[in-house]
Amino acid sequence: MTPIELTKAEFIQRVGNFEENPKDWKYVGDKPCIVDFHAPWCGYCKRLAPILDEFAEEYDGKLYIYKVNVDEEEELETAFKIRTIPTLLLCRMDGNKETMLGTMGKPELRKVIEGLL
Repeated sequence: MTPIELTKAEFIQRVGNFEENPKDWKYVGDKPCIVDFHAPWCGYCKRLAPILDEFAEEYDGKLYIYKVNVDEEEELETAFKIRTIPTLLLCRMDGNKETMLGTMGKPELRKVIEGLL
C-alpha cells in the first residue's frame, strides 16, 4: 500500500465529515489513520514522504496513511487551521484526534504510529 491522496470529498467519506460538526466530528475509518497535510514544494514534506511511503507498506492492514495537498485542497487547509507543513492529523479508534508537526525522524514517527495502534 502507498499513502492515499485525498480530495475534500474523499476526506469526508474516508476520514470524517468535519463540515457537519466542525468542533466535534467523528472519525469514520475502520483502522487508525494519519493524514499528512503537505505541499509538493515543501522541503520538509519531501523528506517525510519516503518515510510515510515505507510505513504505509509496513503497516498495511493496520493503519491508513492519507495525504492532503494544501495547495489543491484549500478548504481542508482552512478547516484544520494548517499554518505549518507538514502537519499530521492523527485519528485513533477511540475517537481522539490530534495534530502535530510532521518534521520528525523515522524513529519518532514510528513511536507515534505505535501509539495509534
